[in-house]
Amino acid sequence: MSDADADVDSGTDEPSVPDDLEPVRESLIAWYEADHRSYPWRETDDAYEILVSEVMSQQTQLDRVGDAWEDFLERWPTTAELAAADRADVVGFWTDHSLGYNNRAKYLHEAARQVEAEYDGEFPTTPEELQELMGVGPYTANAVASFAFNSGNAVVDTNVKRVLYRAFDVPDDDSAFEETANELMPAGRSRVWNNAVMELGGVACRQTPRCDEVGCPWREWCSAYATGDFTAPDVPTQPSFEGSRRQFRGRVIGTLREYDELELDALGHRIRVDYVPEGEYGRAWLEGLLSDLADDGLVEVEKRDGEPVARLER
Repeated sequence: MSDADADVDSGTDEPSVPDDLEPVRESLIAWYEADHRSYPWRETDDAYEILVSEVMSQQTQLDRVGDAWEDFLERWPTTAELAAADRADVVGFWTDHSLGYNNRAKYLHEAARQVEAEYDGEFPTTPEELQELMGVGPYTANAVASFAFNSGNAVVDTNVKRVLYRAFDVPDDDSAFEETANELMPAGRSRVWNNAVMELGGVACRQTPRCDEVGCPWREWCSAYATGDFTAPDVPTQPSFEGSRRQFRGRVIGTLREYDELELDALGHRIRVDYVPEGEYGRAWLEGLLSDLADDGLVEVEKRDGEPVARLER
């Protein structure tokens, strides 16, 4: 195989990240800042409070963490007070609140002792230094650095991998995810960026996506949204062609519920960012979808002033 052929083959695994990243970045941050889920640890930059939230959130649903987090900090509001606590009490708290593996409580207690004994009560500020704390791995260290000190790298969790895989065709490879995530993150904005991209994965780009319902800001660039193929590393079933077609049938129904009736081209542009009337995914493709929906008694199409108009069947 020639060098040229090798380049062509390897190119199939290259992410499709846009050349101009500024609108990609700003659209996501604006979406997040306009509205996001409210968690108390998002309202603080205290490293201790953030560490507690990160440790509690490991394999525990966020909605269950809130009360436990507040109770924990009410009982041990500083690293000094946690370090001075009896470890059995800390483990007992963990058990009483059903927070999973008790060794996380032990590690958190030991980390508080380290902060007091080795860092004079002041948290280290970089991911590398934070990993010196007991039980703090690369992900947790980077999260604390990002959210407490705005000095982290891009956070890459399961939700973020799903977003990058779908939106920008990032191959299912940890190094590729990390490289692309850090390329996308604007310099000096790890706090808001990492919150925003995790929110995108948790709210919009779920295993069952909610792109239009929550107004995903990346629909314009998203490969999955354009093709209807929402496969991802944690969504292993590859949709068939008919599955992808059903996805767009659903978009037609949802759009006509919102707009009541639309001319074909107006409808097409609302369900596909790559809709071109004479293109591959243009009028002929859309008319096929509408014909199927009409056969099912869901949609009707009529000519008005020479233009087809689609609406829901009454």
